[in-house]
Amino acid sequence: MKQLLSHKLLMGVALLGSILVSCSKDDVVEVENDNDDYKYVGQAVGNMSADEWYPGGKLGTTENTGSTCYQDQTPAVDAADLVEAFDKGEYMFEHRFQQFSKTPILTGLGPAYVRSQCIDCHPGYGHGKRVTSYNTKESGNGYLLVIYHPIDGANSNDGPYISEVTGMPQTNATSPFLAPIDESGVHIEWKEVTAMESGLKMQFEDGEKYSLIYPEVNIDIAAFRTDPKPTNLAFRMESTIGIYGTGLLDAIPDEEMKKQYQLEASHGVELNPLMWNKDKNDWAGDPTLGKSNGAYYRLADGTMKVKRFTYAMTRASLQDGPGANAMWNITNVNRSDRPYLYTTSAWAEAMSKTESVINAIKKDPKSPYYADGTEAGIKAAVRALLDPKTNQFDNPYHNFKPEMTDNNFWQYMVWHRGLAVPRARDLQNPVVQRGKQVFMAIGCAHCHRPQWKTGDDDMWRPAILVNHNLSLPRYPNQTIYPYTDLVQHRLRMKNDIHGSWCRTTPLWGRGLSRANTGAEDRMHDCRARNEIEAIMWHAYSKDGDAYKSAEKFYRLKKADRDAVVKFLRSI
Repeated sequence: MKQLLSHKLLMGVALLGSILVSCSKDDVVEVENDNDDYKYVGQAVGNMSADEWYPGGKLGTTENTGSTCYQDQTPAVDAADLVEAFDKGEYMFEHRFQQFSKTPILTGLGPAYVRSQCIDCHPGYGHGKRVTSYNTKESGNGYLLVIYHPIDGANSNDGPYISEVTGMPQTNATSPFLAPIDESGVHIEWKEVTAMESGLKMQFEDGEKYSLIYPEVNIDIAAFRTDPKPTNLAFRMESTIGIYGTGLLDAIPDEEMKKQYQLEASHGVELNPLMWNKDKNDWAGDPTLGKSNGAYYRLADGTMKVKRFTYAMTRASLQDGPGANAMWNITNVNRSDRPYLYTTSAWAEAMSKTESVINAIKKDPKSPYYADGTEAGIKAAVRALLDPKTNQFDNPYHNFKPEMTDNNFWQYMVWHRGLAVPRARDLQNPVVQRGKQVFMAIGCAHCHRPQWKTGDDDMWRPAILVNHNLSLPRYPNQTIYPYTDLVQHRLRMKNDIHGSWCRTTPLWGRGLSRANTGAEDRMHDCRARNEIEAIMWHAYSKDGDAYKSAEKFYRLKKADRDAVVKFLRSI
């Protein structure tokens, strides 16, 4: 199957699904020599095409399928002679930044920050793991707090972010400052679903049981070290996703994404009106406004590009999106294109009034906040330097310098755009092939679109790369298998994601999560501990966009459910 099944064909397959699934046999024989799949790599086997062995295409796939495969560079990195830069970027990802470091490349942490090293959020370069308490020093805790004002009831999913803390709330700070949120005031409680809103039972028709859990998050008002303190709050958590293969997603042309939206709209799929104008059958928003709006994101140089990254589809380019932003706002390390701090006015105000902060600065004439050494001068400097409205480099109090060099930022982006997707496994296995057949038949591919093709990959680059003529790995004209439609849908789960709409998560490489990260947790807040739970969350509500497909999975025989899981672990 070298061409992606169209929605019409998929719908036909789905109609056929009841026949295919109901008459399936439980005696599909699994190939015993799974470890010998190298004999078949690159060959068409059963209902698997030859190129499905390489989910990231020949330029984006690593042959490694072991416990370090998420960390590998793509063949494109090797071909462009960018391995040394890739390794330097990897070093920044894996090591802790400090306020003052003997290693210049790791200097500049804070003054408020989310994490001191990136790998804490991405264990083994993969998805964050489920935790029971909010401790950002715990390796693998990939959670970011989501704090907002609910607009439709106290526990609504929807509402604007609060302004008192940053959009990625910070729970750490460098001396002498206090973190905007005291982590000891963050409480996580995991609860078990006792009944499905859809009416499905908590066991399959053959009697096998499953369970579903979800988190409830609360933060004490006293934990907010801001002035003023926020009110009327609701809370969610979102975990990091795997970062491998993001360069390949960046290489998919906007016009190909538009065709996918049009295809789904033509089949009556309800699309996020903030992204898609149903009446015009085109992107929502106006690209001529010169600012981010609707489906369009304004890149640093004014270029308008369609959003594709993050659960909420808030970013449009990897080079001005998840990776470029994270290396600035997670660690709060500034650079020449981000000559300011990631802070809020409310935190700046609170710190300028905190006695322990002022007294500590008084004792340190070398502090950039010392000013004239008087209490009034120090308070004014703290307020001015921590406030994002005034902490630009041309501020008279400002004696900061860019902490990350342009060259180091380039190396970090070579690494980020250069992470490979692991090769598929066991595609020769009849059970895996059966799993693919059922996956297609019950309609999972409507959202988890198997195949895309990258374009010329004339990527957007920020000025600090263009001005220095620095290149990044490229992935032109690659057939890839990320298993996502790059569209947002609503599952309508208990304590659902903030904003309700969530981009379909790519499935490629996820079967290797335990080997690489030590955990298999899935979905936006790690509520699913395995594939079965992830699928059954899609069946929680009859109003969910994926309910029909998930309900078909619920009614499968165990052999077919197991085959789908084995397929998911193979791609």
